[in-house]
Amino acid sequence: MAGKIRIAVRKYDPFERAIDAMWKEFCEINNCHVELEAVPMDLHPLYDATIKNDGLKNGDWDIALMNTDWITEAKSSNIIIDLSQYISKSKPEGYPEGWSESLLEKQQFGDATVGLPFHNGPECLIYRKDLFESEKEKEAFRKVFGKELKLPHTWDDLLEVATFFYRPEQNLYGTSFAAYPDGHNTVFDFCLQLWTRGGELMVDGGVLLNSPQAIEGMEFYRKALKNDKAMHPKSRDFDSVKLGLSFAQGELAMMVNWFGFASNCEVDENSKVAGKVDVANVPAGPSGQEVSLNAYWMYVIGAGSKQKQLAYDFIQFAVSKKNDEGLTLEGGIGCRKSTWHSSIVNEQIPYYHKLEELHSNTRSLPRKENWSQVADVIDQLVLDVINTDESIEEILNKAQEKANKL
Repeated sequence: MAGKIRIAVRKYDPFERAIDAMWKEFCEINNCHVELEAVPMDLHPLYDATIKNDGLKNGDWDIALMNTDWITEAKSSNIIIDLSQYISKSKPEGYPEGWSESLLEKQQFGDATVGLPFHNGPECLIYRKDLFESEKEKEAFRKVFGKELKLPHTWDDLLEVATFFYRPEQNLYGTSFAAYPDGHNTVFDFCLQLWTRGGELMVDGGVLLNSPQAIEGMEFYRKALKNDKAMHPKSRDFDSVKLGLSFAQGELAMMVNWFGFASNCEVDENSKVAGKVDVANVPAGPSGQEVSLNAYWMYVIGAGSKQKQLAYDFIQFAVSKKNDEGLTLEGGIGCRKSTWHSSIVNEQIPYYHKLEELHSNTRSLPRKENWSQVADVIDQLVLDVINTDESIEEILNKAQEKANKL
């Protein structure tokens, strides 16, 4: 067996290392001499290469990593295959009981299963426990604010504590958001601000962008990103990956980001905060509740692949207990329940078992075939919020008009 298999990969070193290692072991076990060409890409190029330009349909890619934002569009466009026939003949180890239902539902369309989980980890508050537990910091905070230093439970608390930890002379900043405009991070931030304030994104089958809760959330978001005594100065340039790397370098006291960026702090040899990190629930609005956002990556097989059986065989191998744990120890986030409770994983990442609790309180983006168009509207909405002085209500009303036309 010779030739080449092509995989479109989300650009992130732990993903790239894990897939390369798994392919080498897969080939050794199966006497496979097929060359792996795994091409790492940022979000927009990955979407364009696999979906927009029909790369999965015309055979450019055998396998792709696809996130839950895009899976409905990919399924409706018939550019990925139903894996059910392969699963029925040869199930992945412990399938489906080995995974939480929250990591199996987005790729299920009736009887069709179009993907298998690769990487997950809900958004959460990631913080420097060494700072929050320091008696010196507690005493200093008490002197400034007249109260105890605690983990922030509201967004206003987050901003207040962030001003306390704003110390540019030490290259330490209070917090940051992943505000880079990629139709992804800004959209998640919008939804988190909305949901944690008791708002809804979908009402009567339509997208609602100009509710009172959305206005309140975006007013906070603008205030936060313009606070140059709390925020990292590179906030506008951070996507979630760059934000996570900044935290790992010790530049932030706390951030709301994907769980995986906490985990990576413990396994990345370049991390400066290993052993100093913990996670908690995302803060809430004054009248809302703590809610996390669940989005995840999965393996899919292109409809145009000439090597569908080989592609499935590799994916089946890749989602085993051993490899799911291995992905985690590389800095990704394994999806299996066994990984969440692995003694090896939790010894290295002491808060890893908290994933189960975080998953119990998550919400997901709606499954819409034109979600990428809706996301573009939200992305521009958030950019207008942070880059202009226009009334928040007017910005959201304009965005609502665009959404209605979709």
